[in-house]
Order: sequence, then C-alpha cells, then structure tokens
Amino acid sequence: MRSIYVKILSWSFATLVVSLVAFVGVSVLVSFQTANRTGFFGKIYSLELQEAREAYETGGPARLQRFLDRMRLYVPGAHYLTDASGRDVLTGVDRSSMVAAAQPEGARPRMRGPRLVIATSTDGRYHWLVELGPPPVEFQSYIPYYLLILGAVALVCWLLAVNIASPLRGLARTVDRFGAGNLTVRVNSQRKDEIGELSRAFDRMAERIGTLLTAERRLLQDISHELRSPLARLSFAAELVRTAEDQDAALARLKKEIQRLATLVDSLLQVTRAEGDPLTSAAEDLRLDSLVEEVVEDCRVEADVRQCTIALQAGAPVSVCGDRELLRRAIENVVRNSIHYAPPNSTVDVELDATGDAARVAVRDRGPGVPEEALDKIFQPFYRVDDSRHSSTGGMGLGLAIAMRAVRLHNGRLWAQNAHPGLRVSIELPLSAR
Repeated sequence: MRSIYVKILSWSFATLVVSLVAFVGVSVLVSFQTANRTGFFGKIYSLELQEAREAYETGGPARLQRFLDRMRLYVPGAHYLTDASGRDVLTGVDRSSMVAAAQPEGARPRMRGPRLVIATSTDGRYHWLVELGPPPVEFQSYIPYYLLILGAVALVCWLLAVNIASPLRGLARTVDRFGAGNLTVRVNSQRKDEIGELSRAFDRMAERIGTLLTAERRLLQDISHELRSPLARLSFAAELVRTAEDQDAALARLKKEIQRLATLVDSLLQVTRAEGDPLTSAAEDLRLDSLVEEVVEDCRVEADVRQCTIALQAGAPVSVCGDRELLRRAIENVVRNSIHYAPPNSTVDVELDATGDAARVAVRDRGPGVPEEALDKIFQPFYRVDDSRHSSTGGMGLGLAIAMRAVRLHNGRLWAQNAHPGLRVSIELPLSAR
C-alpha cells in the first residue's frame, strides 16, 4: 500500500497537470473562436472586399495592386480578389479550388494547417480570399513558463504532503514504541489542527494507560508480598489445630488469621473499586457535616476500646456533591487511622469548616507523628512507616490509600502534616453548586 505522503503528492500533482492541460486547451480554443467571430472582427473581411472592389472598378488592376501592396504591409496573410467563377481579377489565375475550400467569415476556424477565409459580395460578382498561416500559438515559447508553474506548484504540493505525512509517521512510530512497552513515550505535538488533536488524544490515552498499568503492576507486587505472611500464618494455625492440645485456642487462632486474610482481600477490593470508572459512582448532593457526625459516632466505640476520645468541631452546614459511601469510607479510614496511633487518654480532634469554594475535614491525633520524608508515602498502598506498629494494630497500609483514591475521584485533595505532637490529615472537597 502506498503511503499517504505519496498519495497526497501524486493527487496534488495530477490535479495540477490536468488543470494546466485544461487551461491550455481552453485558451487555444477560445483564441480560435474569437479569431473569426462574427461581429466587429468578423466583418473586417467584408470591409476589405468592398475596398478592393472599389479600387479595381475605379482604378483598374494598377490601383488594385497598390491596395494589395498596402494590405501586405499591415495585414498578415495573402489576399486575392476573384470574380464569381473564382478567377483572379489581377493575375487571371484560376483560384476556384481555393474558393471551394475556403471558410466563410464567422465560421469556426480550423485547428491545424493554413486557414482560408472567404467573403463574397452581396451581388455575387466578387470573392475576397484571405489565406492565413497556421494559428499564431507557439507552444514552445510557453513551455518554460508552464514548467516554472509546474515546479512551483509541485514544491507547494510537496510541502503540503510533508506537513501532513510527517506528523502521522511520527505518531505511528510513537504508537509502535508505546505498544512495545515504552510507557513513557509521548508525541508532545504543538500543532493546532486535527493532527495535533489526535496526537494530544493519544498522549492523554497513553498517560491514562501508563498510570493504570503502573498501578496494576504495583498492586500485584504488593498483593503477592502481603499475602505471603497471612497465608504462612494461616498454614501454621491449621497445623496447630491438628496437633495442639488446646483445640479451642488453636481454632480461635485459625479464625483470627482467616478474618485478617478476609479483611486484606476486602481492602484490596476497595482499592480496585476506588480506582474504577468515576461515572459508575452514585453522585448526589449530601450534607458533609451530617456524614462526618455519623462517622465520628461509629468510631467512638473503637476509640473507647483504645482508651481515647473523639472531639468533633463543626460549624455551619456544609453541602458537597459526591458518592456518599466513598466519602464515608474515606473519612472513616482517616479517623480510624488516627485512633490507631492515638496514645491512651488522648483526644482525636475532628474539625469541619468551609473556606471559599471548598470544605475541609481535618483529623488530628497526639501520636508520634510521621517522618517528614514519609508524609506523601503514607498514602501509597501497603506503605508502613513502622512495621511493628502495623502488626500491633492489625493495619495493612491500605486505609489512607483508599481514602486518597476516593478523594481524588471527587476532585479533592488529601494531605498530611505533622502537628507536634501528632499527625494532622486534611481532606478538601469542592462545595456543591448552589
């Protein structure tokens, strides 16, 4: 299959050649048609006949000869005055064959060869013959100009073909490299036309695919790492059930490991669901203050178990648009994360306020905080600042990751900062349009 470059160049040049040939043909045809067109120029031969007849009848052959000599000086071609039978009145030569072959004035001229035009007097006594040469169209003299036009337009056609085909070839090479596994390659086109739009659409698609594939690979790696420990513990607990003397304790240990494995799988499903298509979520206008109060009440029992309290500070009612279940789970994960690291007899502060066009939920504990270099990493799946602390609390490093994905799906922000003491995690969501 020929490339689009060759096709554009071929079609453009073919169009140019056809247009040039048609232009030349029409020009020649029009020039012939206007050469003897009836009208002012078509009646010239009749005027010449009248002048020649008058010269012959008033002055004889001598005056007619002088008239023909003047005609030869100013008018191209040979001129003859004959009688009705076709005999030349000046030389007596029989020109009846020329009379028979001549075209009457105003007739369509011949395209090739000498041209004979005849004008006959109104009484039929005289014929005026004009023998013209070939059409005065010298194609050879126009060939350099035609070639110059062909070259100029061919150059324009070549530039057009390059302007269209080159970016398409570059896009094809980028697609091949992306398909071969180079997920970082991009077109980065600056064009403002449809080709530029296509290139930018590919870049957006490649960015999305690269993000999804990277997240999938990371998640698979993390899953394979995280499942190794609970499966090993589950296998050990099953062996204890078979060999231990205290069967009830062994069964309790087995149930605990099964529950931890089920919790891990459920958390992984939450991460996958949060990274799914945002259009599938049930967006609605909801009262964020009511949702935060509900989450705080649900978490009070867990806070009591850990011997800490939750203090809620909320101002005026705040409304946002989003998926209620996703937002509830995001806020709940942040609150429970703070409860897990809150020291006994301390307070977890939950604040809700609205500033400008955004609502902010801030949750602060009085725990040990997080190293500055790890503040962004704690929102990654399975990331643990301290493995021993997660082991003691049963956490798997997925709560804040789930919250981050849920907040991003609502075009919000989630970040953490050390409060000295403790850690403050803030969620910012756009307010619903009023």
